[in-house]
Amino acid sequence: MKSKLLLVTATLTAFLATSFHAQAEDPIQIGISGEPYPPFTYKASSGEWTGFEVDLAFAICEQMGRTCEIAPTGWSGIIPSLNDGRIDLIMNSMSITEQRQEVIDFSIPYYFTPGAYVAATDRDLDIPDGLDGLVLGVQAATTNANYARRALRDSGVDIRIYDQAEQVNADLLSSRLDVILADQIAMAQFIERDEASAFEIKDTAPRHEAYGEGIGIGLRQDDDALERDLNAAVRTVINNGTCGRLSEEYLGTDVCVYE
Repeated sequence: MKSKLLLVTATLTAFLATSFHAQAEDPIQIGISGEPYPPFTYKASSGEWTGFEVDLAFAICEQMGRTCEIAPTGWSGIIPSLNDGRIDLIMNSMSITEQRQEVIDFSIPYYFTPGAYVAATDRDLDIPDGLDGLVLGVQAATTNANYARRALRDSGVDIRIYDQAEQVNADLLSSRLDVILADQIAMAQFIERDEASAFEIKDTAPRHEAYGEGIGIGLRQDDDALERDLNAAVRTVINNGTCGRLSEEYLGTDVCVYE
């Protein structure tokens, strides 16, 4: 009887060890918005996702010794998808804010850029006083939307909220909007497009609590071991120049946060 018990125990131990190893080696699902957000996340001509944050995500995973997969997810549901276990990390220009920290944790910040106002080149625009009577577009569930609601509510501007960044851009190009507020780096890329040649960045938003502490990688609050590994990997890719190199390649400037 004792030998049978030992055999069962040994078998169970081996099974649990194998299961744990398999679970530990499961690919990390990197959640990004299913709507392209160039130059941070977008699809190449091959159909594969690429961009500054996609390449940086794979570099971080390599530092952790883990395999990662890109998991496109609707932006408005990306935090619920994280907490439901459908994705493991969010790496999509998500600002670290107190409101978000109530439901998820973040890595240390890896980049920071302010919001930028974009309007037609021939429009004289004094911000915020000159916004009175104008229509401003901003993407929902972003720090720019939070800033607009908090800081611009008394300016007289009509704030329009959109689900996707490209919808905001399209309505500016078609004159359904007078001005938009979005990430400065994304806007610097946007005005380089042929169809946006008649538009320019007019100003940037000041530092404000709505913008939080910078951009971090979102993860579940109980993933303590992953958070430790993640922070170590983020520090490494910043300090060894990987983040700066990718930032220069995709953004034309180094936006990485150095400690």
